[in-house]
Amino acid sequence: MIELVQFEESVANSILTSALAAYPNEAILLLRGKARKSEILINDVLIPPLATLGPTFSSFRGSMLPMDLTIMGISHSHPSGVLQPSIHDLNHFYGRIMVITAHPYQSYDNIAAFDSHGDRIRQEIIPDANHTQNDML
Repeated sequence: MIELVQFEESVANSILTSALAAYPNEAILLLRGKARKSEILINDVLIPPLATLGPTFSSFRGSMLPMDLTIMGISHSHPSGVLQPSIHDLNHFYGRIMVITAHPYQSYDNIAAFDSHGDRIRQEIIPDANHTQNDML
């Protein structure tokens, strides 16, 4: 059971930026990271190959992906502003977590992580690992 999802700050910003750029269509990204016990760290995003975007859907062909155990799940946006997974979302769950970004895509409060049952998972935004203390001053 996943109890915490941590996003590196640049990843959270990429999720918001991707959603805003795709608006009024949905955006979709693959989330890459590491799982340890009941926590997941997301430290990279990938654009899935041959992604299809529309105002009420986003999809990609899973058969086009190589075997990659670092893919923890998918992030997609909801232009409607609803920050909850739909039944369709849950029926097409991929990986260990689902992240939804809701319109207006302006803050980290517009991002939520869910498990395969649609239950919200606690999340944190953390500094990027490749930054030193001096970079943040």
